[in-house]
Amino acid sequence: MVEVTWLVVADGGRARVFQMPGLTLDLQAVEELVNDEYTGTMLTEKDREKFAKRVGEYIEKGRLHQRYNRLRLAIEPRFLGMVRADLSEDTRRMIFEQISEDLAGLSAGEIEARLRKQ
Repeated sequence: MVEVTWLVVADGGRARVFQMPGLTLDLQAVEELVNDEYTGTMLTEKDREKFAKRVGEYIEKGRLHQRYNRLRLAIEPRFLGMVRADLSEDTRRMIFEQISEDLAGLSAGEIEARLRKQ
């Protein structure tokens, strides 16, 4: 059975979850979460924290339902700490790579290209 890796690309306004077989960069979209408070204006810290909790819960549910074996995070630096704070120790152990960079606005192909350079 091929192991599945989840890649979470996020900033305070939206999070995109991709899956890929093993460690390949063949990204397949799984889910897109959008911060309900995101209207194009500046998000408050409280809005970002609330959304980080929602993203963390989604990642936790994925682990509990065994939807992935490995986790990669490519999250805007300030938001990364918020999301990690909402992850259990078991989930944090599944993180094999984290990139403190905002890739949320890029297409899947652009994300693949950027990760290949890492």
